[in-house]
Amino acid sequence: MTTSLAAPSLGTGTVRLPQADGSLRTVELADPRAWAEHPQPYTSRIAFAAAHVVADPHGENVPGAPAVIDWDATLAFRRHLFRYGLGVAEAMDTAQRNMGLDWAATRELISRSAGQALAVGARIASGVGTDQLPAAPVSLDQVLAGYLEQLEFVEGTGSQVILMASRHLAAAASSAEDYLRVYDTLLTQVSRPVVLHWLGEAFDPSLARYWGSADVDIATDTFVGLLHSHADKIDGVKVSLLSAEHEIGLRKRLPEGVRLYTGDDFNYPELIEGDGTHHSDALLGAFAAIAPAASAALTALDAGDLPAYRAEMAPTLELSRHVFAAPTFYYKTGIAFLAWLCGHQDGFTMVGGLQAARSPVHLARVFELANTARLLPDPGLAAHRLGLILDAAGIAR
Repeated sequence: MTTSLAAPSLGTGTVRLPQADGSLRTVELADPRAWAEHPQPYTSRIAFAAAHVVADPHGENVPGAPAVIDWDATLAFRRHLFRYGLGVAEAMDTAQRNMGLDWAATRELISRSAGQALAVGARIASGVGTDQLPAAPVSLDQVLAGYLEQLEFVEGTGSQVILMASRHLAAAASSAEDYLRVYDTLLTQVSRPVVLHWLGEAFDPSLARYWGSADVDIATDTFVGLLHSHADKIDGVKVSLLSAEHEIGLRKRLPEGVRLYTGDDFNYPELIEGDGTHHSDALLGAFAAIAPAASAALTALDAGDLPAYRAEMAPTLELSRHVFAAPTFYYKTGIAFLAWLCGHQDGFTMVGGLQAARSPVHLARVFELANTARLLPDPGLAAHRLGLILDAAGIAR
């Protein structure tokens, strides 16, 4: 992968950004920061970044077409995350799982990424789901068989397993007992502790009423009961309900030794910091976008320097909240856009044509907030690339 587009001279070091009311606002480009790499894992927290995939610009990556991936750029982005001490959460919803990334591409992605991670001693965990099955409705037995097929494959690559929430299970289950039947069986089959993933309907509306109830408290009781029944087979849980209050309450109910990997892209600094008794580890799509800053913050946390931790995290939070703004399931567009702005890929093309899921005004705000957080390694290149988007949209600057 190369970054062959050179940035033009910007002269004043400013860029004019479009606003929702049709006006333009001038923003000064921030000086890039020389972020320190940290290839070792952190001592105080475990941190995974859920990484996206880079689409091959020559592929027919339109809605409904099989995914065509730029493997060199996709794997290079994972090496970028490893350099900042982050593990990779592979083939999750950030990688457009269930939104264009088909099972054939998913298998190759997990195999390639796991091989690369194991070669350098980096941590990797990969999503196990049921997305190779035909469209719902399917039976619970079919759901279980689909999970077991993917479980066998992922464990065979050497990757840790993340048991993802299943659209097929959500459609087939009629009660909490149906969920427990499937998960009880799966957890007796795993060869080493897994991460259980509860993805909320903000990220995927098809997962409403997961664990058998629309009442989050009742669903949580079912979930916690499962955890206590299989605590020795569970490394941690990754809960993405975007409720800090729920996560704090859930942490207190976990079995001894079971971690909570926050998936809350709106409140992660406080949840990772914790309350002095309980804290969350991290498995975040946001960390793919803010890897250098997340690394600086976790380095400070390892040193016990809470003021520095908070100062490093603070500029990233507004950026993350904007990228994950409703409709939240389109956050992948902002993650890929930032990777392009930062020079990690040569084009802004996504599997399934998802680059069109956010407006130019939204993307301009992504640029602005990344600039404020000093996350753009080459602000001139980033401004040039944003300009290509605005020009193509017909926005005069």
